[in-house]
Amino acid sequence: MPLNKHIHIALGYFFIIAFLGVIMRLYPIADIPAPYRFIVHTHSHVALLGWVYTAITTLLVYAFLRNEATLKMYNRIFWVTQVTILGMLFSFPFTGYALFSILFSTLFLIASYWFVSFFLKNVPISKKRLPSFKLVRISLWYLILSSIGPWALGAIMTTLGNSSPWYRNAIYFFLHFQYNGWFIVALVGLFFVLLEDWGLKFPPSAFKKFFSLLNAGVILTFFLSVLWMEPHAIFYVLAGMGALLQVIAFGMLFVWVFKNRVTVKENLPGLVYSLLKVCGALLIIKLGAQLLGAVPPASKIISANIDYVISYIHWVFLGIVSLALLAFLKQFQLIRITKPIYWLYLLGFFLTEILIFYRGTTSWLGGNTIENYPEALALSSILLFTAIALLFLQQFVKRGS
Repeated sequence: MPLNKHIHIALGYFFIIAFLGVIMRLYPIADIPAPYRFIVHTHSHVALLGWVYTAITTLLVYAFLRNEATLKMYNRIFWVTQVTILGMLFSFPFTGYALFSILFSTLFLIASYWFVSFFLKNVPISKKRLPSFKLVRISLWYLILSSIGPWALGAIMTTLGNSSPWYRNAIYFFLHFQYNGWFIVALVGLFFVLLEDWGLKFPPSAFKKFFSLLNAGVILTFFLSVLWMEPHAIFYVLAGMGALLQVIAFGMLFVWVFKNRVTVKENLPGLVYSLLKVCGALLIIKLGAQLLGAVPPASKIISANIDYVISYIHWVFLGIVSLALLAFLKQFQLIRITKPIYWLYLLGFFLTEILIFYRGTTSWLGGNTIENYPEALALSSILLFTAIALLFLQQFVKRGS
C-alpha cells in the first residue's frame, strides 16, 4: 500500500478524535449514554497512538526508508499496529480500562518496539551520519522510554492502587516523553531532513551543543510533571533548568533558521511556510509556559486547575504537533490541504483554546463563566471538527474536480 494511503488512515483517526472531542463537549448540554471517562480514554489513546504515531512513523519511513523491499516489510508492521489501534478504538468506549483495551494497548507497545528495531536496522549507512537521523534516533529511544509508564501502571494498580501519587506520575511520565521527547524531537528531525535536502548544514559544533541542550532539557523538564506533589525545592530547580535549556536549544535553532530564512522561504510553498511559522510561535509560547510552570506559586495554580492542564495539552497536540505534521505531510506531497481548511482549523483551534483558558482563569479568580459557555465551547469544537472532516474528505476528491 502506498504511503499516502497510510496517511489517509492516520487522518481517519484524526477525524475520529475530533468527532469524539465534539461528543465530549456535548456532555454538559445533552444526554449522552456512554460513560464520559470511557470516551476520554478512547479520545486520548487514538489521538496519541492513532493519529500522531501513524503520521510520524509514516513520515520517517518516507524520509529514510523508501526502498521497495524495506517498504514491504514495513507494511506488515504497519498493519499489525493498526489492528492494535483499532482494538483500542472498539474496546475503550465500551469497557474503559479492562481486559481487551489493556491487551490491545500492550500489543501496541510491542508493535512500536518492532517498528523501532526495524527502522534503526534498515536506515542506510549514508543517512545514519546526518544530524536529522541523530535526532530521529534519540526520539525513538524516547518512545521506548515513555513506555515504562504504561508498564508500571499495572504494578502500581496492583500494589498501591490508582489513588497513589505514583499512578498519576506514571501517566505523566508516559505523556511527557511522548510529546516532549518522541513527538517534538522527531518533528525537529524531520525539519532537519528538509534543511539537508536544501543543502543547509547546521555547523557540526553548534549541532552538537544544540543536541546536548535539547536532550538535557527533555529529560529535566519531566520534573515539571511531578510539581503537583509540591516536592522538595530541588525538583523545582531541576524543572526550571530543563525549561531554560530547552529555551537555549530552540533559541539556537531559531537564530540559525532566521539567518537562512531566504533559502527556507524559497524552498517552501506558502501554506507550508505559514504552518511552520505558526508552529514556531506556538512552540515559543510553550517554552515560556514551561519556565512559568517551574515557579512554585505558578506551579501550584496550574496543577490545581484542570482547564489550564487541558489547554496546555491541546496547545501541544492540536497546535504544535498536528500543525507540524500537516506541514511535513504537505511538503512531502502525502496530503492535500487548502487555505480555507487551514484557516478554519486555526479558527477552531484558537477559539477552543481561548475558551478553555478563560474557564480556567475564571475558576482561579473565583468568578463565573459567561452564560451559555458550554454551548460556545461545543460550537468551537464543531468548527475544529469541520476543518478536520473537510481535510480528511479532501484526500478522496480527484484533482481538478
